[in-house]
Amino acid sequence: MSDVEMNGDKVSSGKLSVIHTKGTLDWAYPTFILASTAAAMDKEVELFFTFYGLKAVLKSTDPLKVSPLGNPGMVIHSPVGPNWFKKIDLNSVLPGLVWTLPGMSLLATWGFKQTLLQQGQVPVGELRDLCVELGVKMTVCQMTMDMMGYKEEDFIDGVEFAGAATYFANTPSNQSLYV
Repeated sequence: MSDVEMNGDKVSSGKLSVIHTKGTLDWAYPTFILASTAAAMDKEVELFFTFYGLKAVLKSTDPLKVSPLGNPGMVIHSPVGPNWFKKIDLNSVLPGLVWTLPGMSLLATWGFKQTLLQQGQVPVGELRDLCVELGVKMTVCQMTMDMMGYKEEDFIDGVEFAGAATYFANTPSNQSLYV
């Protein structure tokens, strides 16, 4: 491990690995934000996508949705409307039954994307592309891919395919995150 200088301070480079298991848009952001930030700080980064997390590395990010159903910690503000309305956490004031209605996942996903754009965040596909440009290594779990019926051509260019044993053999033993 070597040190790099950032804003006049010595910062430890090193390695970061993240195991990504979630197949929703709100969980894809933390993985790609952590990975791009670490890579920009000259850390060697490897992401391992398994189970539902495979959706984060499909060619299209369209399958990534947001659902407040069963996610009481999610804060949902309307990206449109008067300011008083935008301040209301819709997930805390609306009964959970509302989120089971047809179209609510699409509405929540649209609102999530609009809120991120209003705050200057890039779409998740661009964030993922940034990770690729920064040299983040991405590995798809071969067993999960086979189990879920995906094919290698379903995924973005540059991902590798391997099992968990290969992932653990190639990543640091004490710095894995499970997202």
